[in-house]
Amino acid sequence: QVELVETGGGSVQAGGSLELSCSSFTFIYGGDFMSWFRQVPGQEREGVAAIRTGDTSTHYSDSVKGRFTITRDYARYTVYLHMNNLKPEDTAMYYCATGWRGGPWSNPTEYDYWGQGTRVTVSS
Repeated sequence: QVELVETGGGSVQAGGSLELSCSSFTFIYGGDFMSWFRQVPGQEREGVAAIRTGDTSTHYSDSVKGRFTITRDYARYTVYLHMNNLKPEDTAMYYCATGWRGGPWSNPTEYDYWGQGTRVTVSS
């Protein structure tokens, strides 16, 4: 069992920045992804960004590319999502996920473990 804890959500005006963190209290093996998803009520969970724990390769959705950056602190088993130039449409509950099953990184059904989520609100 892997426990993930997200922190760093909050409210910000459009154009502002936030940093989310996701800490794992257990070892994540090198071939895994640690990924960020977001969800708005009534909509499907959307893959935002992912980082491969072994080689640090990264992936981003088109909607955040160039604005968000995913990084990790391997020694602390922590992944960060640096969000810049935030837009009202970025408002959502953000979730961290790991335990990747091998399919597309942006498919939420490919992950076994999830955090409890942290809310991000961007006002115009």
